[in-house]
Amino acid sequence: MFASHRFTTRRRALAAAGTAVALALTLAACGSSDDSSSMPGMDHGTHSSASPSASPMGDMPGMDHMAAAGSGLSDNQDGYRLTSPETTLTSGNPGAYRFTISGSDGKPVTAFALEQTQRMHFYAIRSDLTGFQHIHPVMAPDGTWTANLAALTPGTWRMFTSFTPDSGSGKGEDLVLSRTVTVPGDVTTTSLPAPATTAEADGYTITVKGQPMAGMAHPLTVSVSKDGKPVSDLQPYLDTYAHLTAFHEGDQAFAHLHPTTEVTGDNGGPDLAFHAELPTAGNWRLFLQFQTGGKLHTAALTLNVG
Repeated sequence: MFASHRFTTRRRALAAAGTAVALALTLAACGSSDDSSSMPGMDHGTHSSASPSASPMGDMPGMDHMAAAGSGLSDNQDGYRLTSPETTLTSGNPGAYRFTISGSDGKPVTAFALEQTQRMHFYAIRSDLTGFQHIHPVMAPDGTWTANLAALTPGTWRMFTSFTPDSGSGKGEDLVLSRTVTVPGDVTTTSLPAPATTAEADGYTITVKGQPMAGMAHPLTVSVSKDGKPVSDLQPYLDTYAHLTAFHEGDQAFAHLHPTTEVTGDNGGPDLAFHAELPTAGNWRLFLQFQTGGKLHTAALTLNVG
């Protein structure tokens, strides 16, 4: 941002250069703001409309590639690109989302490393952070993946792919790429629930302890109970006792909160530790998946990050 200055022996030139630099610094300081997370127009009130509540970028076809790297909101990063023929999906019925991950040479990538027992994690979520789905798609020999989705409601949905290449320039690098699709129909958006420390799912109570700060690594503890008693029969799921994913209110930025509790047997709980590193302040919608008696449960709550 700063232009280099040619030094001369003339005092007048030096004084002028110093004045210009001071003015630039003053203007930069005045123009800075910590309010970038505030997005006008992102009201989460319940209403019906012809279009969903979504970020402006998400509603513009072909603009996914302009989002910041690392948020999961881009369709390309470090030479890898997510492509899909699907731009719309029908509502009310299960559907298939097909996609390909290509490398810097433009060819489909077919070698992926295992990450929590899977070579590809796929997530679908609507712009108001409802309808969460976590799927493990199947890849054809030509590199085409198919994610079989449960029925979607009308609105704008973002499809996330989380993977680690096992070859090429990005070998060993954890990547998250995404694109949006439209589900036509009358859209009814849902208000984001207020921040809370507990949530209910299938008779289980989830309690979250810890207060992450934006851009800082912070421990987070999740406890599971049922009928007021600690639960200790959590079964291993994806090489852990619980899987935790978060999405940011407003732009749907993605974060995977990595478990730090080691799987030591067929029964875990009640307390589970996670490494939380959420990059942006504001409200995040957390989805905790855990398994008991062979059944998968999903609990959701809103966490405010300062």
